[in-house]
Amino acid sequence: MKIAISGLGRMGDQIAKKLAENGHEVIANNRSREPIDKAIKYGATPAYDKQSVVNAFDSQPVILWIMIPAEVIDSEIDNWLEILPKNSIIIDGGNSDYRDDKTRADKVTNAGSTLLDIGTSGGIWGIYNGFSMMVGGDEKSYHTINPILDTLAVPKGGHQYFGNHGSGHYVKMVHNAIEYGMMESIAEGYRMLKEGPYNNINLASAGDVWQKSSVITSWLNDLTRQTLNENPNLENISGIVAESGEARWALETADKSGIALPSIQASFDVRLASQNGEINFATRLVAAMRNKFGGHNINGQ
Repeated sequence: MKIAISGLGRMGDQIAKKLAENGHEVIANNRSREPIDKAIKYGATPAYDKQSVVNAFDSQPVILWIMIPAEVIDSEIDNWLEILPKNSIIIDGGNSDYRDDKTRADKVTNAGSTLLDIGTSGGIWGIYNGFSMMVGGDEKSYHTINPILDTLAVPKGGHQYFGNHGSGHYVKMVHNAIEYGMMESIAEGYRMLKEGPYNNINLASAGDVWQKSSVITSWLNDLTRQTLNENPNLENISGIVAESGEARWALETADKSGIALPSIQASFDVRLASQNGEINFATRLVAAMRNKFGGHNINGQ
């Protein structure tokens, strides 16, 4: 299928590359030129401005996957709607706030096109392992782009449709909130090994054996043991841990719904405290995990 990818950051570039290398016709668009030039090398067609994207579809409806930060998605969609032909499909694949998706969808519908919200997980490893995609919005459009999602899911990923506008981003938001709690729990456990009553426990070895069919065998533990094998004392890691917004939105939603999320709340509070100087071995390990799976700045960005 022909698809335009706009926003060639860490994940957008991988999505474009995976599709281009697996037979799809990818139109690569980005605010700056360098990522587009990189995309040409793996077979994408360059589009250095929005009109070039539209032109590449020869006046036909456009399938456009936008992969940009949540804080700029609304203005970006507004700009695209000024030039996209009717019956286009816009995909918001970033971590946007699900509470605003209905308003976005109505705006896109009024312009004659459709919107899908696709929460996308897999980090910088999605190109190898496959992406996990949680879809909400126009169901007909979901079925239209199934060949694209099937390719992105190979070999171990997947995709599911969850219903009305916002549901995809909502499921991804909850996923990320769970991620906060899991990462914090793992990091605290390794801190306990390091600072507890037994001296000189090899943390990487503990991680290695935990990864061999124990109850906590997981990708996060695998990344943790890799980190500890490479950098046992977590040198040059400040321990400041950023929060992307999704756990905050989940906690706000839970509070409004009367749902207690004590583990997620505690993990969120630890991240905020780290930004105010409360750092320790566990916060450094969480920062290292974020870098391993998502390519995030190891010192809190």
